[in-house]
Amino acid sequence: MSEYVKVTTLGEIPEGHAKIFEVDDSRVALCKVNSQVYALADVCTHDGGPLGEGDLDGYEIICPRHGARFDVRTGAVLAFPAIVPVGTFPVKVEGEDVYVALEE
Repeated sequence: MSEYVKVTTLGEIPEGHAKIFEVDDSRVALCKVNSQVYALADVCTHDGGPLGEGDLDGYEIICPRHGARFDVRTGAVLAFPAIVPVGTFPVKVEGEDVYVALEE
């Protein structure tokens, strides 16, 4: 069973942007869209690029290297050159604190 780990506070993640955090030795991109926070692995499945450095377009995050697009809610690939979904992680918010659960 995965354990939730406090990562940050809501105020640290700008609306409509992604921010990269270290969680249990893994890089996780936290994205805030419509006041909801989503967590995904900070690694593009196409070439290992840093997804958290990419732009958000609604619920899509765009890899800054080659333009692959992923749905921040599900990790689904939305545009090539990626063909493999990116990992996503459960998020919970308690007050202003943001928690993420990584798989064990």
